[in-house]
Amino acid sequence: MSIDNELLEILVCPESRQSVKPASAEILERLNLEIDAGRLRNRGGDTVAKRIEEGLVREDGKILYVVDDGIPIMLIDQSIELV
Repeated sequence: MSIDNELLEILVCPESRQSVKPASAEILERLNLEIDAGRLRNRGGDTVAKRIEEGLVREDGKILYVVDDGIPIMLIDQSIELV
């Protein structure tokens, strides 16, 4: 399930207030390889166990927010650093 375009237009990063955009397939694949290996942790320090099918990347490209079943999880501790 894809995120609604109207919702995407109003969403911003709760930390920096930067806009967000859908994550590319390349980013998702890279993260899912790390998840499969048990190496990916979110910013809260928890291991990410569930593969990511959809995500939103902050404008600066440093943070990803997971979209779960069409619902963006815009919590700082649940976000994932990309850099």
